[in-house]
Amino acid sequence: MTMDEARMLEALRDAGAVLHGHFQLTSGRHSDTYVQCARVLEDPALTNELGRAIADDVAGRGIEVVAAPAVGGIIIGYAVAQALGVRFIFSERVGGVMTFRRGFSVRPGERVLVVEDVVTTGGSVAEVVGLVETAGGVVTAVASIIDRGGPKAFDAEFRPLLQLQVESMEPDECPLCAAGTPVDSPGSRRLSS
Repeated sequence: MTMDEARMLEALRDAGAVLHGHFQLTSGRHSDTYVQCARVLEDPALTNELGRAIADDVAGRGIEVVAAPAVGGIIIGYAVAQALGVRFIFSERVGGVMTFRRGFSVRPGERVLVVEDVVTTGGSVAEVVGLVETAGGVVTAVASIIDRGGPKAFDAEFRPLLQLQVESMEPDECPLCAAGTPVDSPGSRRLSS
């Protein structure tokens, strides 16, 4: 079964993954809408369906490894790698710097697909792209479940399954901040106390 936009939106709604309020995104920008893909990825069958949809979309590129940023990209990245039948690695932050740990590496010339759950500016993705390229790997594309819209911090071809045009803004331009509405940061990078 092919994952189409209607099925994706239904899955997001059924999982309670689209939240409304005042949110700080991983990018640092603020929004009144947050997509918590972790809620969708709680369902292994749905996760495998999403992984297969991404794999089908990037088929024929000679991908040898899937790389994802922790934490959000790990589950969907693994599902994509499984669907493609290739190796999977992920990056983590050490002292605030994205790095491959745990013996993970990219060989020179290796063809890599970078996978993330939700992309707004793509800052974390850009860091993974940089790690791959520094190692001599070739980024074939970037794929995600959701693209929140707007300019991206990376130049690689971008292949999201679903585009959601959700407004985000810098904190100093945020009307919710101006109104004194408390901000929530449900992503993998929490607000500091």
